Amino acid sequence: MPAAHQTRRLRALAPAKVNLCLFLGPVRGDGRHELVTVFESLSLADSLELSVLDHGDDRVVCPGVPEPNLVSRALAGLRAAGWAGPPVAIEVFKRTPVAAGMGGGSADAAAALRLAAALAPVPPPVVTEIAASLGADVPAQLRPGPSLGTGAGEVVEPLEPLAPHALVILPAPAGLATAEVYREADRLGLPRPAEELARLRRALAAALAHPGAALPDELVVNDLAAAAVSLRPAIARALADARTTGADHAIVSGSGPTVAGLFWGEEATARAAAAAGALSGRYPGACAVVPAAEPTGTVEAA
Repeated sequence: MPAAHQTRRLRALAPAKVNLCLFLGPVRGDGRHELVTVFESLSLADSLELSVLDHGDDRVVCPGVPEPNLVSRALAGLRAAGWAGPPVAIEVFKRTPVAAGMGGGSADAAAALRLAAALAPVPPPVVTEIAASLGADVPAQLRPGPSLGTGAGEVVEPLEPLAPHALVILPAPAGLATAEVYREADRLGLPRPAEELARLRRALAAALAHPGAALPDELVVNDLAAAAVSLRPAIARALADARTTGADHAIVSGSGPTVAGLFWGEEATARAAAAAGALSGRYPGACAVVPAAEPTGTVEAA
């Protein structure tokens, strides 16, 4: 990528994500939960444009998302780490629902870090450290694609491409706060013992070790689903509706409230599109999505 003084505008995509599974473990010393999860980047994506400013402070424009947000915090983290890039403006064009459990803000922050690193050098360990400080979903979005997340989600191992699949996304009319869902999960006693979490991590690694693998049915589980339903009972209806379309699985995305119907197989895209059409009257914004096309982490001149 050209040096900062030669490049005035850059663009990057910020794919939404879905957790194809999420297993919740005990609380760590830092107050975060141990997790084992499979992230999947989706064709549904925000886009970010970075413009170099002649003077002044960095600024972020993201309609409907007040500052400080994850993008502005990413820039602040870079400045605190000594990033020497010129002042920039980043505009976020949102397509991923906010507070929906689809990692939209995390993906935006990761894309902002990619844009900044393309503009002026940032040591990769610094980028990784800043990403982890912003939230568990941000590191997985630095290099979008299927990945296995452990730790609190910040330890990311890329996975081989999965078997053909698609999803129907059923948005909710209002978001859910992630921290509230985790508190409800603790109240309900949902976290698993560390030994069980380790066993599930081994099972996932073995099941997904080869290209073209599909998640076994018994591992398509989101331990946060019961907490999300407890806080927002309408999620149970959305899960039932996703099942009525013939989805192989109905899952809560992340901490919710978005619900996804998961379809496997060569006809998955057509099945997901039919499901979106059937449910669009009840769920405005329902859409069919597929795994994000490669390469999704590309930064290009705008």
